[in-house]
Amino acid sequence: MAKPRLLSGGNPQIPKADGDAPVQAYIAAMPGWKRGVGRRLDALVERAAPQVRKAVRWNSPFYGIEGRGWFLSFHCFTKYIKVTWLCGASLRPAPPVASKHEHVRYFHIHVDDEIDEDLLLNWIRQSAVLPGEELF
Repeated sequence: MAKPRLLSGGNPQIPKADGDAPVQAYIAAMPGWKRGVGRRLDALVERAAPQVRKAVRWNSPFYGIEGRGWFLSFHCFTKYIKVTWLCGASLRPAPPVASKHEHVRYFHIHVDDEIDEDLLLNWIRQSAVLPGEELF
């Protein structure tokens, strides 16, 4: 199988698909330090929301709960990973970066950032029980 092409900012180009396998292919193709962060994010989601469903859309992994919609996605940019909380405005505390979309909030992870796993687990647990987005 050919190695996925990296798009702008080093984001892997992964075909649209449902399930864990395409998400793992995306993570495996993440460049450099971002791959380790992708693995950690994926493991945290599985730990906090064992019933999670996964998919790749728009060259990004998505995480959701059957019947509730999608609650989290992430995407590689040149200098950071953008974690998208689709119901982020309802989280407490709210993720720090605003969006033009009313309910969406972002959390950026840079190369040297210390990742507060307790905070991420808290956000994942909150998100998993909120109504998510049915984007596709």
